[in-house]
Amino acid sequence: MTTTPENSLVSYFRQRQADILATIGELVTHETPSQDKPRLDTFAAQLAARLTAAGAAVELIEQPARGNHVRARFVHGDDAAPPALVLCHYDTVWPVGALATHPFRVEGGKAYGPGIFDMQSSLALVEYVMRGVHDLEITLPRPVIVLITSDEEIGSGSSRALIEAEARRAAYVLVMESPLPGGVLKTARKGTGTFTVETIGRAAHAGVDPYKGVNAIAEMAHQVLAIHALADRDAGTTVSVGVIEGGTATNVVPARAVAQVDVRSWTQAEADRIAQAMAALTPVLPGAQVIVRGGWNRPPLERSATAALFERVRAIGRGLGMELAEGGTGGGSDGNFTGALGVPTLDGLGVPGDGAHADHEHILVDEIPGRAALLAAMWKEL
Repeated sequence: MTTTPENSLVSYFRQRQADILATIGELVTHETPSQDKPRLDTFAAQLAARLTAAGAAVELIEQPARGNHVRARFVHGDDAAPPALVLCHYDTVWPVGALATHPFRVEGGKAYGPGIFDMQSSLALVEYVMRGVHDLEITLPRPVIVLITSDEEIGSGSSRALIEAEARRAAYVLVMESPLPGGVLKTARKGTGTFTVETIGRAAHAGVDPYKGVNAIAEMAHQVLAIHALADRDAGTTVSVGVIEGGTATNVVPARAVAQVDVRSWTQAEADRIAQAMAALTPVLPGAQVIVRGGWNRPPLERSATAALFERVRAIGRGLGMELAEGGTGGGSDGNFTGALGVPTLDGLGVPGDGAHADHEHILVDEIPGRAALLAAMWKEL
């Protein structure tokens, strides 16, 4: 393997910081809300062209309802070894028109724009690391598969099977999601799920025949208390009824109510406990029914899947003059899927910044070279 002094990686990307930032600006100014297939497909084609120019063999994976996914295979060394899998997504939570009020701009060492932190800046990192590996003649120990999906922000419904199939063939997985404050890498993520609870009662006139009815909202009140009691603060398991609707008029005993429940847990054991308890909900009022639908969307990313890889990456970071730290978050990512398969996974490798999904979403410009160098060093050493 070609020897490359680690500090030369930082120097290389520092010299190209302005180019990388300009590319980030180009990417941010193409709006890519998760539900807008025409815009997503146009953006995916542009990504494919950029990665092809950077030396990858690129395939567009067409989707009937969601944006097309992008798979890029980058080989600069051993083509036979199990590949590294790099996970990105290009959809954002920002609606069309957000650039009018949140334009791409650079102020005070921060670059702002819709989706810049989560995670358009990571797309530029991947491209420029490919270019850097070529320019510096770095021989990689294994191919790199970069999978860039279009629906992470809405649950990865069209991409989960693809992600899991690629992960099963991979040696390890690097997730280019935004890091925690201070550039902290993510070695744990809560599993996330949504349950829909429906209570069925019986309608009646609230003034004339109230006792002939069965109040579905009253039944739902009982169920909400039972559902919230499933939370375990010490275990970090949260259960939140966030939306309730029911009834038709004030003078009608309501025959139906519906609640949406958000659930999150650090461990699969807790996820299983919640799923079983939700399935076992039973009515309290005579004549009422309770129907439960939904379940867990993403399994937990447990530290058992991340700890060993983090320690190796921390050592690589020290070679670059970085002291990397680890942490956990209640939000999920596509890394939850790969970690649950037992594939070594590390998350939060994007450019440090703050404000994902918020008005002040930004990255720290001077952190770009270090994160690019870290990604290149991981490809080189792992």
